[in-house]
Amino acid sequence: MGFPPISSLSFILFLFHFHSTISSSHFCAPHQSLSLLQFKESFSINSSASVRCQHPKTESWKEGTDCCLWDGVTSVRCQHPKLRYLEVLDLSNNSLSGSMPLCLGNFSRMLSVLHLGMNNLQGSIPLTFSKDNSLEYLNLNGNELEGKIPPSIINCTMLKVLDLGNNKIEDIFPYFLETLPELQILVLKSNKLQGFVKGSTAYNSFSKLCIFDISNNNFNGPLPTGYFNKLEAMMVSDQNMIYMNASRGSAIPYRRYFNSISYVYSIEMTWKGVEIEFTKIRSTIRVLDLSNNNFTGGISKVIGKLKALQQLNLSHNSLTGHIQSSFENLTNLESLDLSSNLLTGGIPTQLGGLTFLAILNLSHNQLEGPIPSGEQFNTFDASSFEGNLGLCGSQVLKKCYGDEAPSLPPSSFDEGDDSTLFGEGFGWKAVTMGYGCGFVFGVAMGYVVLRTKKPSWFFRMVEDKWNLQSKKTKKNAGRYGA
Repeated sequence: MGFPPISSLSFILFLFHFHSTISSSHFCAPHQSLSLLQFKESFSINSSASVRCQHPKTESWKEGTDCCLWDGVTSVRCQHPKLRYLEVLDLSNNSLSGSMPLCLGNFSRMLSVLHLGMNNLQGSIPLTFSKDNSLEYLNLNGNELEGKIPPSIINCTMLKVLDLGNNKIEDIFPYFLETLPELQILVLKSNKLQGFVKGSTAYNSFSKLCIFDISNNNFNGPLPTGYFNKLEAMMVSDQNMIYMNASRGSAIPYRRYFNSISYVYSIEMTWKGVEIEFTKIRSTIRVLDLSNNNFTGGISKVIGKLKALQQLNLSHNSLTGHIQSSFENLTNLESLDLSSNLLTGGIPTQLGGLTFLAILNLSHNQLEGPIPSGEQFNTFDASSFEGNLGLCGSQVLKKCYGDEAPSLPPSSFDEGDDSTLFGEGFGWKAVTMGYGCGFVFGVAMGYVVLRTKKPSWFFRMVEDKWNLQSKKTKKNAGRYGA
C-alpha cells in the first residue's frame, strides 16, 4: 500500500498539540487521531504472519476513539487536557510490512522510544534524524532492512539503546556511533556488515556500553582491542556505574517514568547459547559477543580488564594463540565460549576459580595437555572439550601420559618367562624334555639288563669303578695314619 504524502502527516504523527478548547469527551484531538490512522495505512498488516502477535496493536486504532488509549501509543499527560507530545511509539511484533516510512527520521523532538522491531519492514533506514531530538531507544530488530546505517544517528545524543540486529544491512562498522555519549546497548548482529573493527583511541569511546553484540557478520582482522580498553562499564561492577542512571529523574536504568506512565526497554539476545527476549534488562548485565565472524590473531590479555563481564562469546572465528591466564580476572563471568577457533596450548587452571562460570565451551580447537580438575572444571562434561585431539583427562575419557599405574615385575611362575627359575636360556619346556628322554633311556637299559642275565660288559664296568674307588679310600687312610 502506498504512502500518503508526508505533508499530510504534517509531522503530527509524533507531535501532538491540544488546544484549550478540546471537548472534555476526548483527550486526543481528531486531527491527531487522523494522523496516526494515516500512518497505519502506510503499512500492510497481516495478523497471521507473526506467531507472537495474537492481534495487531493497531486493531485498537479506530476513528472516534481516544488515541491516548491506543495500543502502542504513550504520551506524557494523556490524562491532562493539554497533550503536547508523543513520548513512546511501540508497534513491535505487529506484522507490519512494506517500506520503511522516510518520515520516521523527523519525529517529534520529545519522542524517546521508537520500537518497530519484529515486523517485515523493508527498504532503508531513514537517512535523516533531526537534531535536538530526545530519542533514547531505537529498535528496528528483525525486519528486512537494507542499505547502510545513516550517520545522522549521531544527532540522537541521548540514545541509550540501538538495536539494528537481524536485518540485511550492508555496510562497514559504523565508527561514528562511538561518539554517542549515552549509548549503553549496541546490537548489530546478523547483518551483512564487513571489514575491520579497528577500535578507537578516542577518549570515552563506548565508555558506557554494557552490551556489545556484532555477531554473525563478516568482520575480519584482529579483535578490536582498542575498544576493549575503553569499555569502562564492563570493567567495574554496577554499584559504581552512577552514570547509567536514566535521564529526567529516573533512577532505574532502561526504564522511563513519566508521571504514572512507564516504558520498560526490551531486547532480544543470545544468552548462554539460547536466544532469549529480555522484556526487562537488568542494569548489571554485561555482554560481549563477537562470534561467527572472521576475526584472526590472538586474544589480548587486555580482555582481562573487563572484570564485570557476564558473557563472552568469541566462538566461530579464526583466532590463534593461547587462552590468556588473565581470564581469571573475569570473576563475574557466567558464560565463556571460545569454540571453533584455532587456539593452541593448554587450558589455564585459573578458569576453575571462576565460581559463577556455568557455561564453558572450548570445543573444536587445537588445545592439548591435561584438562584441569577440581573447582568449576568438575561441572563441565565432554562437550566442553570435544574436538581437541591433544587434550586428555577424565572428561574426555583419555588418560594423560604419566597417569598409568607402574607395571609390576612378572611373577616367577608366569607362563611366559621362567628363565630365572632354571637359569639363563633354559625354560621349563627344555628341562621337561630332558627328563623325559632320560627316563626313556633308563627304562630301555633296565630292560636290556634283565633280558641278557648279567651281561659281562656291564658288570666289568661297575667292578672297575668300585675297585678304583676302594683304592683311593685306602690310600687316603694311610696318609692320615688311619
